[in-house]
Amino acid sequence: MSEQSTDVGLAAEVLEVAQELIRRDTTNRGFTGSETLAADYLHDYLAGHGVDVELVAREPERANVVARIPGTDPSAPSLALVGHTDVVPVDGQDWLHDPFGAVVDDDGFLHGRGAVDMKDEVAARAVAIARLAREGFRPRGDLWFIAVADEEDGRADVGMRWLLEQRPDIRPDLAINEGAGSRLPLSDGRQALTFSIGEKGTCPVRVVAVGESGHASMPELGDNAVPILAELITRVGSGMPDVVDSPEVTATVEALLQRPVTDLAADLREAAALHPTLGHELPSLPGTTMAPTVLGASTARNVMPARAHVELDCRILPGTTREQVADAVRARLGAGSYELEWCEDMVPGSSSPVTGLLPDAVAAWLAEEGDEALLLPVLCTGFTDSVHLRAAGGTAAYGFSPFRSTPAEVIAAGFHNANERIHVDDLTLSARFHLDLVRRLLG
Repeated sequence: MSEQSTDVGLAAEVLEVAQELIRRDTTNRGFTGSETLAADYLHDYLAGHGVDVELVAREPERANVVARIPGTDPSAPSLALVGHTDVVPVDGQDWLHDPFGAVVDDDGFLHGRGAVDMKDEVAARAVAIARLAREGFRPRGDLWFIAVADEEDGRADVGMRWLLEQRPDIRPDLAINEGAGSRLPLSDGRQALTFSIGEKGTCPVRVVAVGESGHASMPELGDNAVPILAELITRVGSGMPDVVDSPEVTATVEALLQRPVTDLAADLREAAALHPTLGHELPSLPGTTMAPTVLGASTARNVMPARAHVELDCRILPGTTREQVADAVRARLGAGSYELEWCEDMVPGSSSPVTGLLPDAVAAWLAEEGDEALLLPVLCTGFTDSVHLRAAGGTAAYGFSPFRSTPAEVIAAGFHNANERIHVDDLTLSARFHLDLVRRLLG
């Protein structure tokens, strides 16, 4: 069979799987979800192609998919193809097409909730392992496929963290997950392809303004905590970080500028000017962000509260401690009548090495494709399940699925937004990439 006809078959297969996944409404509503709709489909699809697959569930309607082709060499590295099957809600959003219709438009874009985040990648990875199984591929190390529930919220704890706790046998050496792959045409004529090496963590802080209650009909009697809080929020501003040294951010800037960093703050500004996406994302990376998002005060209009609070969504670099977060918030607020409280447990940031087996394999694939794009190591500002993989077993986990036909701005706009879409050519590209990745690492 020719390579062209193989690609035609691959294109049809990955599109079908992506459409089937999108048509199953697996909206994550916090403590409820229906990911088993997608998990059942993936189970039957993979099993039908000879893959050893099982469903592992804490709650019957929220199953995780675990599949494996066992390796032939116990000393060889193992690899996991990772994804999540839940999607964020679409309530109140205006869509050009039914968000669960999986419509392909006249320009070749597949529309639907999850088209970018991340049923496209789940489909590509499922098709890759199914095709390898059909071919009789025997990897040197274990090849895993893991598609989990509850990544978008996590409060129900039925997804990756729980799965790894229940299944100590799932400890891949390497993993490829979501988080990057956007193509950025830089202002100097180069192209960059983002490659996620890690994620910032979360450590939300509640700032409580302390005053004295009083009757609202006499505003000068007592000390209303709301104006105190308003002043504190003004000091927080937009919540952008003060720049601190970070090896991960330094690696990004050095790759973009092609020289060593001498002044991270200044060099960051220069790098951010190379593309609008970098202009939005890079300034948020080099320190603790503290975006004010949730407010609370009096429960009665006629009572001036003694306490009012704002919750700061703090995103933190790998290695940042809770004490350092508190210090950063106090430094931003300065002196005043307030207290700090912890909203929930910290989720530490984490990262994987910039160089190694998996990054080298991605670079080798790009070279073989004749793709001269710079493979740009980046930290994700948001969360992915790679955090749990690194914490459980020291997995070198990365985020990447290549895009060529879907513009970066379409990808960015699609995350958790209306009219989420991906060009069908990128589905095929992703499937081809994952086939190549497995063969390079485990063949």
